[in-house]
Amino acid sequence: MSTMREVAARAGVSVKTVSRVFNDDPHVLPDTRERVQAALREMNYVPSDLPSTLRAGRAPVIGIAVPDIVDPFFAAITQSIQRLAFEREMFTLVISLGADPEIERPMVEGLLKRGLSGLVLAPITADQSYLSVWSVRLPVVFVDRQPTKLAADSFTEDDEGGADTATTHLIKHGHRRIALLGERPLLRTAAGRLAGYRAALARAGLPEDPDLVMLGVDDRAGARDALEVLRRLPDPPTAIFSSNARCTMHLLPALRPLEFALVGFGDFPMADVVSPAVTVIDQDPYRLGRLAAERIFDRLDAPDRRYRRRTVVSVHLVERLSCQAGPTTHG
Repeated sequence: MSTMREVAARAGVSVKTVSRVFNDDPHVLPDTRERVQAALREMNYVPSDLPSTLRAGRAPVIGIAVPDIVDPFFAAITQSIQRLAFEREMFTLVISLGADPEIERPMVEGLLKRGLSGLVLAPITADQSYLSVWSVRLPVVFVDRQPTKLAADSFTEDDEGGADTATTHLIKHGHRRIALLGERPLLRTAAGRLAGYRAALARAGLPEDPDLVMLGVDDRAGARDALEVLRRLPDPPTAIFSSNARCTMHLLPALRPLEFALVGFGDFPMADVVSPAVTVIDQDPYRLGRLAAERIFDRLDAPDRRYRRRTVVSVHLVERLSCQAGPTTHG
């Protein structure tokens, strides 16, 4: 690959003049411009950020590691980060961690070894201490899920408050038997939503029935099996709180029309057009992504400035028709 210095030598001008021509500086004499442009074409010159990258010790790239890049929630976070990165003339490198906790560390460390300028991570394990050596070298920001065993910036939603709001909303519709379906409470998101569900039941004086709490609903088959178990209970539920959007999407194909009232944690595409439209707790993933990206750039611009480590973003209920379904509703 030709360098700007080699182009300058071919055209008989300085490197600065080549740069001015390449950047379309109007103050270059016409004959000089023509000579430089000819040299650029002949030598197939392509600009490269590599020299500046080597000097800075990092690439103009933000790494993004999320559990599932196909998941609408994490896709929205990723798109938001990418948009801000592009405005800063930076790019993103995205990886999907999946569900196996054993692969988080090698995948994230492999990403970091690319010489990133910063990292946004939604972890799938309960231990991020392995990032301590990296977090002193570049900004590491957690999104959706707080770090464990590591001091780092995080932007998370109000999991407990949102679950409390969802469950309370179903109680106000007259439901007394409310099931919770979702992922295993290995991460703080799931644990917080379970705590919010329990808090709403306790405040309403309703007992918690362990038979109504079904965790580990990770796919359509699991959702179908969970619903069958609930239907066969001597006293089945009349409503369901789904603790994440993936679970809600897995449930929908297996639900009978108006069988249960339903509120899901997390909005998703088509939630407002299925029948009945799904009432959700909206997490605003675009805002989460924007906040995470802004913190990366803030720390790059002002590395010695102090920032609040933990930010909890409020969530809100978007009421649609699904919360009015089910055999027991009283307005």
